[in-house]
Amino acid sequence: MIYNTMENLLKPDFFNTSNDTVETMMFTVISATLPKTTNTDLTKPVNFTLKHIREFDLSGSLSFVYWKISEWIVDGCFVLKTNSSHTVCSCVHLSTFVLIMQTYRPAESDSLLDLLNLVCVIVGLVFFSLALLSFTLCQWSPGVNNSSVGSPSVPAHTAVPERHTASAGENDEGALQLSTASLRIIITVSRGLQVLCAVISGLLHFLFLSGFVWMFIEAVLLFICVKNLSQISSRNRTVLSSGFLCVIGYVVAQVVVGLSVGL
Repeated sequence: MIYNTMENLLKPDFFNTSNDTVETMMFTVISATLPKTTNTDLTKPVNFTLKHIREFDLSGSLSFVYWKISEWIVDGCFVLKTNSSHTVCSCVHLSTFVLIMQTYRPAESDSLLDLLNLVCVIVGLVFFSLALLSFTLCQWSPGVNNSSVGSPSVPAHTAVPERHTASAGENDEGALQLSTASLRIIITVSRGLQVLCAVISGLLHFLFLSGFVWMFIEAVLLFICVKNLSQISSRNRTVLSSGFLCVIGYVVAQVVVGLSVGL
């Protein structure tokens, strides 16, 4: 039996799936029974050849389902073969059936959000460039002390001038990593580099993480400086060597990104 208008009642939306898909009926609701028997379980599966009533989407998947109480389910039913016009289905019991095509919902593009993201990254890149320019032009002079403890002849800084020279380096490194990462975001958004998506993501991860590590290094050195403001220290004392700082600033980021790629 074929129910031409049953589609309006037993809608394909009643076929519950975990995927975010769109369900479409590819054939009218049918019901199959055997006369003079109430047994719906079959010792041999029965096949149905159904002609599509709608255009078949090659990217979609077909499910032969039957109605049970309040929903469409697939227990005991499956699709044997299909082409652009017909589908052969099979089921081990008799019931009310329908052929449903599942297609994935089209990705929703939020052009406004993409534009806002691009504008924010560009603005951030401008300020990162200004930061790099200020760090380059405004270097600390080791011959000038802006504060003292007890008397003008006692410097208030510890690890001078090496500590301040390293500090400027950390600022340069952090701003450089963040500005480079921001620039790569702009390139990715503007050109749509889908093939290199994984590579770009890993590189952005490394650049941003490296920038944050350099910020942490700067914070630690500032803490050491402030903590020892009241102590008289030799001008030749250094807190950490520049080579060791580079190892921390880059190797830590590489290890974390490497673990992420491995996982």
